[in-house]
Amino acid sequence: MASEDAARKTTSESAVSTIVNLAEEAKLASEGVKAPSHAFVTVGKSLIAGGVAGGVSRTAVAPLERLKILLQVQNPHSIKYNGTVQGLKYIWNTEGLRGLFKGNGTNCARIVPNSAVKFYSYEQASKGILWFYRQQTGDEEAQLTPLLRLGAGACAGIIAMSATYPMDMVRGRLTVQTEKSPHQYRGIFHALSTVLREEGFRALYRGWLPSVIGVVPYVGLNFAVYESLKDYLVKNKPFGLVNDSELSVTTRLACGAAAGTVGQTVAYPLDVIRRRMQMVGWKDAASIVTGDGKGKAGLEYTGMVDAFRKTVRHEGFGALYKGLVPNSVKVVPSIAIAFVTYEVVKDILGVEMRISD
Repeated sequence: MASEDAARKTTSESAVSTIVNLAEEAKLASEGVKAPSHAFVTVGKSLIAGGVAGGVSRTAVAPLERLKILLQVQNPHSIKYNGTVQGLKYIWNTEGLRGLFKGNGTNCARIVPNSAVKFYSYEQASKGILWFYRQQTGDEEAQLTPLLRLGAGACAGIIAMSATYPMDMVRGRLTVQTEKSPHQYRGIFHALSTVLREEGFRALYRGWLPSVIGVVPYVGLNFAVYESLKDYLVKNKPFGLVNDSELSVTTRLACGAAAGTVGQTVAYPLDVIRRRMQMVGWKDAASIVTGDGKGKAGLEYTGMVDAFRKTVRHEGFGALYKGLVPNSVKVVPSIAIAFVTYEVVKDILGVEMRISD
């Protein structure tokens, strides 16, 4: 009898436990909180959407990305091209089709996880900031302001950039090397191992500070302008652009283009300095920056401020905007394609997009 009572007791406790667990899951669902297994699936889908968005957008504009970097580090006394079209023609004539996409594999290897982390971090930061904002104001219906979106975007940008910065560093070097470079990095892992062996771990994060400073206005403004424009259009419905509270792909592309234009213009000088600091310590960088493999002048900066000072002193203030034109041509469709691809992939995967839900 005792064993039967114990068995019944165990069965009863198991049933109660099951009922309690089901009740807890029902409560979480009613409050709009996903159960853990569902949450993992949602996170995975968000990361996939962000990664696809990054890979598609960067590949679409890879030739302009390479030209921008080459212009950023080009020696003013050995200029082979000035304009965007002239530069693309030069790369095509000297290196062919592969030259236009040099470094894109590394860029995608970096941008896919970077974009995945950035988009996911933005959504999570937005939710956290919105919760805190509602607690502080006592208004449960409050929505994110442009300034709060700027903060969420800045947080997302810093997290994503820091997580993948070594890949960006070696991508810069792979992008600028040519067939005439004395030393060749054979690929991503060869570049990483060579930098570690010859220059040490800290070299992988050279230029990180201007990147952090630059990512705040760049990524922050991208998200803030994009989301704010979308909200404005949905609420005010100007020019008949909105039907049933939904923006067309073309309208979202325009919002993304506007966001990219604002962000990149503000942050561009910091991108130039970052790229130049990444060349420091590379023993063959001088042959690339000075042209034709003849110059051996050292490339040395004691820090971000020193890099700014030397660049402006030797090349003028305009040097801080070298490559701005191809970057502008590149950034607008790149950001626009990234945002739209992200939303489309999330729609396909069935992931809810709204931050306020």
